[in-house]
Amino acid sequence: MTTGTADTATEARDTFPKLLAEHARADAARPAYREKIYGIWQTYDWGHVARQIGLLAAGLADLGFRRGDRLIVVGDNRPRLYWSMCAAQSLGGVPVPVYQDSVTEELAYVVEHAGARFALAENQEQVDKLLAIQKKVPSLSVIFYDDPRGMRHYDQLQSYAEVQERGAKLLATAPDMIATEVVKGRGSDDAIMLYTSGTTGRPKGALLSYDNLIWAARAGAEFDGLRAGDELLSYLPMAWVGDHIFSYAQCYAVGLVVNCPESAATVMSDLREIGPTYYFAPPRVLENLITQVAIRMEDAGFLKRRMFQYFMTLARRVGPLLLDGRPVPLVDRLLYAVGNALIYGPLKNTLGMSRVRVAYTAGEAVGPEIFNFFRALGVNMKQLYGQTEASVFLTIHPNGEVFPDTVGKPVSKVELRIADSGEVLYRSPGVFREYYKNPEATNDTKTADGWVHTGDAGYLDDRGHLRIIDRAKDVGKLKDGTLFAPKFIENKLKFYPHVNEAVAFGDGRDFVTLFVNIDMVAVGDWAERRNLSYASYQELAGRSEVYDLIQGEIEQVNRDLAADPRMAGAQIRRFLVLHKALEADDGELTRTNKVRRGFIHERYKPLVDALYGGAKSAHIKVDVTFEDGRKGTIEGDVQIRDLAPDVAGRPALKKAS
Repeated sequence: MTTGTADTATEARDTFPKLLAEHARADAARPAYREKIYGIWQTYDWGHVARQIGLLAAGLADLGFRRGDRLIVVGDNRPRLYWSMCAAQSLGGVPVPVYQDSVTEELAYVVEHAGARFALAENQEQVDKLLAIQKKVPSLSVIFYDDPRGMRHYDQLQSYAEVQERGAKLLATAPDMIATEVVKGRGSDDAIMLYTSGTTGRPKGALLSYDNLIWAARAGAEFDGLRAGDELLSYLPMAWVGDHIFSYAQCYAVGLVVNCPESAATVMSDLREIGPTYYFAPPRVLENLITQVAIRMEDAGFLKRRMFQYFMTLARRVGPLLLDGRPVPLVDRLLYAVGNALIYGPLKNTLGMSRVRVAYTAGEAVGPEIFNFFRALGVNMKQLYGQTEASVFLTIHPNGEVFPDTVGKPVSKVELRIADSGEVLYRSPGVFREYYKNPEATNDTKTADGWVHTGDAGYLDDRGHLRIIDRAKDVGKLKDGTLFAPKFIENKLKFYPHVNEAVAFGDGRDFVTLFVNIDMVAVGDWAERRNLSYASYQELAGRSEVYDLIQGEIEQVNRDLAADPRMAGAQIRRFLVLHKALEADDGELTRTNKVRRGFIHERYKPLVDALYGGAKSAHIKVDVTFEDGRKGTIEGDVQIRDLAPDVAGRPALKKAS
C-alpha cells in the first residue's frame, strides 16, 4: 500500500504541467517569474502563471493544436514565451525553442525539420522571418506574436492576448478541458526538442523527456543545495539546453524565481538590481566581464590601479583557499578583509554577484585564469560539464574540491567511462531519447546499453575528477609527436581582455600558428588612450601597434606553455590578426559562439597556407552578412608575424618585417 501511494505521488508530479498545478495549489502567492518592463519589475506568482498558461493552452486547443504537435518559440527571454512551452506541454505537444538571432534560413531548417504547425514569435522581427518561411514551408499554419509594437498592419495574425481570449471562451464552456489533458501526460513523454549547436554540420533535434529533465533539475539542485525561492537572471538563449534546465526545468521542479531582463542591453544593470543567489555564465560572458573590469582599471588613476593590482594579487592567492575552507594565515585573512571592503565587495556588487551562493560556468572549456579571477573575489564559481544529450548535468565541482583543471565529479546516478581512444562516455537518467528523424546519428551517439559518446577527450584523475582535454576530433599532434590541444592554447590567450577569439592550427604540422580576433571595445579603448586613429575594425586590427600588443600577450602564453611538460613543444610560432570578426551569421561560429574549425580552415585556407608557407602577408576576400541581412564582401591584406625564440630554445623563424 505504501509503495502504491508513493508511485501515485510521483506520477502526480512527473510532467511540468503537473508540477505547475501543484505550485498553483500549494504556493499560489509565491513569486515564480519577474520581468522588467519600462524600467519597473513586474512580479508574477504561481497562481497568476497557472491561469495565464491555462488560458493560452485552451486558446491553442481552439486553434487546432493537438497532442504531438510542435510549437516553435523564438524570441528573447520573456515570461510569456516560457509559459507558452508549458501551455503546449499541457496539451501533449512539444515546444521547440529557436535561437532568436537565427537568420531566416536557419530558422526555416528547424521549422521544416521539426514539422511544426504552430509558431510563437516575440516581436515583429521574428514574425517577419516566420512569414517569409511560411511561403516555403506551408505546413506552418499558425503564427502568433507576443509584443504588439509594430504589428498594426499584420491583421492576418493573432496576438498572444487574442489567443488567450479564445481560450477564455473555450474554458467557459469546458472548464476542465486543460486539466483533463494534463492528467494524460506521462514522465516518459517527449517534453522538449532542443537543437544541437551544429559545429560540424546541420543541427540535430534532440528529444528529451520529462523524466530526463526533471531528474536533471533535481539532481543539480540537490548537489549544491538549491532551494525554492533562489533567484536567477534568465538572459541566455531559450534554445540552449542550459537555459532550459536553469530557467524552466529547475523553476518548476525546485521552485526557483526566474527574472527576465528588460533587454540584452540592460542585463548588467538588471543583474545588479536582482542580486541573484544562483548564477550561470558561459566562458565568453565571463571573458567579457573581465574585459570590462580591465578597461575600467586602465582608465583609473595611478593609485587606484596600484591598489587594485595589489589586492587582486592577494586575492588570487588567498580567495580560493577561503572559499574551500582551507587554512589561511591570520595576516592574509585580515588583508583579504580589507581588500573585500575596498575592492572585492564593490566589484562583486558592480558585477551583480554580491548574493551569489553558487555560480556555474560551462558550454565550452574555460581558461583557469578566467575561472580563478572570480573565485579570487569570493564568488563560489564552479565548472559543470554536460551536454544537450545528457539534459546538462554530468559532473560538477563539489564544495571544497574546486580545481581549475577539472570539471568536477559525477552527479548522482551518472556513470562515466573512458574509452580506449580516450573519449569520455556516460550513462545517466538524463540521456536523451533520440535525434528526431535521424536514427543513424542516434545509433552513432548512443549505444544499445545506454552509453553516450561525448566526442570529448578526457580522463578521470586520482581524485575522481573528470579532466577534459579538448574535443576528441580536435586533439592532435605536431609532426614531432607533441600533443596539440587547440582549445587549451586558445583559452590561455582569451584571458587577455584584448583578445575576443582565437583559433589555433597545428595538427600534423611542424609548429603551431594562430588566428586572432581582437576585442573591439578593449582594443578601441586602448588605442584611443594612445591617440591611435582608426575608422573600422579592419583598420584597427591591421595597425602595427595592435600587433605589438597581441604579440606581447602571445609571448606570455608561450612562456606558460613552456612550463607545462605536456605542451612545451606546442608554442605559437606565427600569428595574424584577422581583418574581420568571426560571426555566427557568416557560419564561422555556432549560435552558442563555438568555433566551427573545419569551416574556418576552408574559408580562410589562403591565410592558413600563408602561415605555414613563410609569407609575410596574404590577401583575403570573404563574403559577409551585415546586421540588416544584406550580403557583401570584405577583403584586404593581412600581416603575418613570427615570434622570437621561445624559452624552450627552439630556433626562431625569420622575423617578418
